[in-house]
Amino acid sequence: MKIKKYTQVAALALAALAVSAFAQDKKGVTTPEMNYQAGTSPLVNEPMVQSTNPKAPPMTQAEFDVARKVYFERCAGCHGVLRKGATGKPLTPDVTVSKGTDYLKIFIAYGSPAGMPNWQTSGEMTEKEVDMMARYIQHEPPQPPEWGMEQMKQSWKVIIPPAQRPTKKMNKYNIDNIFSTTLRDTGEVALIDGDTKQIINVIKTGYAVHISRLSASGRYLFVIGRDAKINMIDLWMEKPDNVAEIRVGLEARSVDTSKYKGYEDKLAIAGSYWPPQFTIMKGDTLEPLKIVSTRGMTVDKQEYHPEPRVAAIVASHFKPEFVVNVKETGKILLVDYRNIEALKITEIGAARFLHDGGFDASKRYFMVAANQSNKIAAVDMKEGKLQALIDVGKIPHPGRGANFVHPKFGPVWATGHLGDETISLIGTDPVKHKQYAFKEVAKVAGPGGGALFIKSHPKSKNLWSDAPLNPDPKISQSIVVYDINNLDKGYKVLPIAEWADLKDDGAKRVVQPEYNKAGDEVWFAVWSAKNKQSALVVVDDKTLKLKAVIKDPRLITPTGHFNVFNTQHDIY
Repeated sequence: MKIKKYTQVAALALAALAVSAFAQDKKGVTTPEMNYQAGTSPLVNEPMVQSTNPKAPPMTQAEFDVARKVYFERCAGCHGVLRKGATGKPLTPDVTVSKGTDYLKIFIAYGSPAGMPNWQTSGEMTEKEVDMMARYIQHEPPQPPEWGMEQMKQSWKVIIPPAQRPTKKMNKYNIDNIFSTTLRDTGEVALIDGDTKQIINVIKTGYAVHISRLSASGRYLFVIGRDAKINMIDLWMEKPDNVAEIRVGLEARSVDTSKYKGYEDKLAIAGSYWPPQFTIMKGDTLEPLKIVSTRGMTVDKQEYHPEPRVAAIVASHFKPEFVVNVKETGKILLVDYRNIEALKITEIGAARFLHDGGFDASKRYFMVAANQSNKIAAVDMKEGKLQALIDVGKIPHPGRGANFVHPKFGPVWATGHLGDETISLIGTDPVKHKQYAFKEVAKVAGPGGGALFIKSHPKSKNLWSDAPLNPDPKISQSIVVYDINNLDKGYKVLPIAEWADLKDDGAKRVVQPEYNKAGDEVWFAVWSAKNKQSALVVVDDKTLKLKAVIKDPRLITPTGHFNVFNTQHDIY
């Protein structure tokens, strides 16, 4: 018995050394990837019943409650709500119990090159927490509650009915040049006048607003928080504010509205992470009309997945269709909204882990990142088919991407990457530049991994890229800009955080370049912690000189910001 015990200990020690070595391997998971994947889920606050497995090591109720909180704060983004696996491996008892507590502790402590963070050696978890989590994942995963029509209608509020809203614009703001800026940790958006650089209003919303989208007319602004709360804001009001709200689930990322001729402002749609579903609503009140589950089979192995999260949603300009991207199954759904009661859905198989994307300059082709598959899927919105699957760099994260005309390749769409320092250019003109169409035609070197957003404008000669998740403050606190006619010359670095002249020691991560309507200014958020000062910085697109710094005590954790006109017309 002693020999067997010593052999097991030696094996575990060797395993620890091996995993530790892999965790330090620079070719493995990068710090930006870990920072991105380990995001907090709003489900951390949802009550769940403890599920036990008699074959698993025991846990007290108190340990379960703490471990569940840790899991949804740090692990659910990769391994899924039900631990069935998403971008990370499955962590269900049929897998974990046979591994044993000691092995799981080593894996959690040291991580792996496949993407598992080294939670203990990085200082993120204590040895006691690692032991607790190793036992927790051997028990049955608790399931959050479902969220259906009854719950949606209970959360739905029409604050100002359509009949009581203005019949014409009641303010003097240049609505086209308003910016909607996410104040992530306060659950608000700031509406900022792009002409005067003054805050118009700070509006209560859901937690950590993910995106802002406009109705086809440009009158209504829709924002969705990670807690799946949608707020509908009327920009015609004397002081723009909420007119309706609803919660379409417990966690979400996407919202959009009907854009096709004859359906402007008629419908809205939102996609949820949990429950895995999308909801179609009335465009003037957010009244829920139709809920569609996305649970189903994966595109590659044809295996059932219980929680395929809905990622990006866009509205087609060519047909009365919404484009719904289902992350874990790798399916793109074209949802014909002409008849809600007899909904027609075209299913296009792409690649797993669909995330975010945008249209090419013609708006005919939708370009979406399958991030962990390292691919971009191009969908022909006119023909309703997959145009191509294009291999790119490691973990593409385009935001909506950037469109510009390359001197050799013609019209291209570009994406940056979380996992490497490159920017990929993809040709998008199958008529005049057929030989380059829907291929990666070039890679441009950037300052380092951790890019979240890339941006250009039809009136600009520049291409901008951030890298807020890079571990080097010199990179995360600056922005890079390229001359699109001389990409081979490399980039210029602008010290955006330094220009903001913030007086404290906050992180000052520079995130999301966004143009004004005229295309002659680029706005950046300088994002620090909730208890630190943040700011917005405005740069002249032609001279690359500082134009303005917007500071205000209400600008707490500003992250994404969206210009009304550019967002309304899919200009990026």
